[in-house]
Amino acid sequence: MISIKSVAHSYNNNQQLSFKDWQINDGEQWLLLGESGSGKTTLLHILTGILKPQHGEVSVSDTSIYNLSSKNLDQFRGRNIGIIFQRPHLIKSLTIAENLLLAQSFAQLPEDHRRIDEVLESLDILHKKNAYPNELSQGQLQRVSIARAVINKPALLIADEPTSSLDDKNAESVLQLLIQQSGLNKATLIVATHDKRVKDAFTNTYNLV
Repeated sequence: MISIKSVAHSYNNNQQLSFKDWQINDGEQWLLLGESGSGKTTLLHILTGILKPQHGEVSVSDTSIYNLSSKNLDQFRGRNIGIIFQRPHLIKSLTIAENLLLAQSFAQLPEDHRRIDEVLESLDILHKKNAYPNELSQGQLQRVSIARAVINKPALLIADEPTSSLDDKNAESVLQLLIQQSGLNKATLIVATHDKRVKDAFTNTYNLV
């Protein structure tokens, strides 16, 4: 379960961003909608343990994440929160498999080559595991981003604007992969976007004004 309670934050004493309470049950799929400037990025950073809010409490898997030490928070995030960005942010000098091994290492988990094969196969890119990022198409790179996010079986999977630069066909494909992978890994899914095309894929919506 994920919850935020009485969360608020401001930058340099400017206008305060306040977020309504939000409770998400295990395995649910949510759409986080907000226009530019509404606080979407701030809320994402708060949910993923990157930004400590000035007020309120954030709980992931019944753990109050900002009560953890910095070291324990990094480890908790690596094991329990998977993030998919607009761009892959892969290390170009490492193969796809090596990039995924690195994600396991950051979470202080043992190397699990079988898990890597399992995830890549579920995304239909197992044949690319020994390739380098510059040898993959944009669509394949996006699948690797999803693989990296789910490799450690996180409780929470967050996708930040995953469709904003895609045409309708590829946007639909990425959405279906996210929904499929969250189901396979029994993860809670939050897709943050201002892309109205994805609204029909979700029944649960959290709106930022």
